[in-house]
Amino acid sequence: MYKKFTAFLAAFAMLSAAVTGCGPEGTTTTADKDPAQTEAVTEAEDTAETEEAPAAAEPVATEALEPVVADVTDRRDFIITLYPEYAPITCKNFEKLVNDGFYNGLTFHRIVDGFMAQGGDPNGNGTGGSKDTIKGEFTSNGVENKLSHTRGVISMARSSDPDSASSQFFICYDDSCKQLDGNYAAFGEVTDGMEVVDAFLAVPRDYNSMYEEAIPLTPVQIVKAEMIDPDEKGNPRVKFTMNEFVISSGKVAGEEAEVTEAEETAADEETAETELITEAEEEVTTESDASEE
Repeated sequence: MYKKFTAFLAAFAMLSAAVTGCGPEGTTTTADKDPAQTEAVTEAEDTAETEEAPAAAEPVATEALEPVVADVTDRRDFIITLYPEYAPITCKNFEKLVNDGFYNGLTFHRIVDGFMAQGGDPNGNGTGGSKDTIKGEFTSNGVENKLSHTRGVISMARSSDPDSASSQFFICYDDSCKQLDGNYAAFGEVTDGMEVVDAFLAVPRDYNSMYEEAIPLTPVQIVKAEMIDPDEKGNPRVKFTMNEFVISSGKVAGEEAEVTEAEETAADEETAETELITEAEEEVTTESDASEE
């Protein structure tokens, strides 16, 4: 019973933190720490922001926060379809950043099991953004946006300022993100390749200032973000191509090279030992032949 209560408190705490700044770590601000907010805020500021942030209406059941379990794939690209009908300003800004090559080379710096993967920060730690901020297109900011934060949906990160979003975004892993509805600007969803986003979870991570196991120990990098042909309804689409952050065996990119090098070293040592044994056997054979003569 105690374990279940503790798990419930942990789940509630994580969701509350998300609601305070669920925009992938604020764009150019250091306020609210929601699923996407600035992590580089002091603990005192975090506390203040959490207190000021709207409380989640109902804590999501602990079961809903179980980590996504997915096979590690060799695929390295995924496609996001934008929905201007829900958030036209946000979609236009996102498309502009993609066309400008802004996201190329940036990373997903915050990856949380059962919650979301956040990226798009040029500083790589949740404190940065693009030069322009945009109006937050969500209900509590006076804009009707009916796109719910379900699994695969992409939304903008922001600080406590509702109009602070710029470039940081997050992709939902779980329907529990629906508690962010009305407070963050959802504007599209992953329509192809969600298994690639799931594979981010295979990368070992360290803890951040919000006590989330979220900071990748090896880069989960966007090699290229590019606009591709719209879908059949005319909705804009973006293709993200990622680096080799993890391989199909489940090993993190880079580990394979280290393992290969170690295996090669062991093989070389084994070959050397074999050669020594062979030489010793030849010497014994030669001595034996000589004694017989």
